[in-house]
Amino acid sequence: MAIHASDADDRVDQLIILTNRLTDLIAKEAQAFEARRPHEAAQYVDETAKLANLYRHESLRVRHNPELISGVSAEKRRRLVRATEAFDAVLARQGRAIEAAKTITEGLVRVVAEEIAGQRGSGVGYGPSARNANANTATALTLNRQA
Repeated sequence: MAIHASDADDRVDQLIILTNRLTDLIAKEAQAFEARRPHEAAQYVDETAKLANLYRHESLRVRHNPELISGVSAEKRRRLVRATEAFDAVLARQGRAIEAAKTITEGLVRVVAEEIAGQRGSGVGYGPSARNANANTATALTLNRQA
């Protein structure tokens, strides 16, 4: 997938639209993570991935061939720069939100694992010949994506 532009102005207009749409989607994902509802971010994943790939591809094309946007007005260039700055800011926000969600999730998994380990450690019997009832029993932990 690539941008098919008729000229430099058209390419910059499409890049601005692409950047703004990607910024909007990532902001919605960040809001879902900040609200501790990461499952709500799932609805944006496919479109975000497609647009992010297109953005990466087009950014590299322009970086390697600046002639693709030469002759564009200073105002249009400023609009593209502002859109890119907003995109960078929302990416940083999403990164912080995902890191926080990861930390919380890891903490919950650790607590559950410690609880399971604590319950497994109960002994059976009394005296020196007592043994651990679950010494050789494996326990699996399954996480439901819907939870």
